[in-house]
Order: sequence, then C-alpha cells, then structure tokens
Amino acid sequence: MYPDAPLFRPVKNNRTGQLEKALSADGVYKMIKAWAEKAGVHVTGFCNHALRSTAATNALDHEADIAKVQEWLGHANISTTRLYDRRKMRPEDSPTFKVSY
Repeated sequence: MYPDAPLFRPVKNNRTGQLEKALSADGVYKMIKAWAEKAGVHVTGFCNHALRSTAATNALDHEADIAKVQEWLGHANISTTRLYDRRKMRPEDSPTFKVSY
C-alpha cells in the first residue's frame, strides 16, 4: 500500500514525538532482544548484524534480486551484499538458528 513507508515505526516517541520516521537498526535490535528476554529465549551470537544478514539471506532465498537487496541494505558495492548471502551455509551455524528456551 505504501511502498516507501518504513517497516518498523515507533508507536510512541517520548523524546521528539515524531512517529513518521523508521526505527533505527539498533532500536529494532533492542526491541527484539527485550521481547526475547521476556519470553525466556536466549540466542548465542544475536546482534543487529545477524538480523540484517538473516533478512538479506531470506530475501535472496525467496528470489529477490540481489541488486534490490543491495539497495535495501544501502551497500555501495554489490560485493558487500554478497557477503550477507548465507544460503550456502548450514542453517544450524546461524545465530538466529541457535535459540534455546
């Protein structure tokens, strides 16, 4: 519906009151980490880089064009985007796979 709208937006902003801008990558990471801790989920190697890598790999795995993923991640060079492509790795080596309760 809104192709240019951010995926994650704040519902409350005590500091500036602005709700139109996207949450930062660090903000999304902190939010997911807090929810995981509340749920008792512990992830080894979990960080915002792991989230970016997982999202990029998932997009590529579902036939997204690598040039679009490059644009989405804000990479100047496509070789950097290729570093995020983990489709040939074993899933159990990914930090997002290592979830324990």
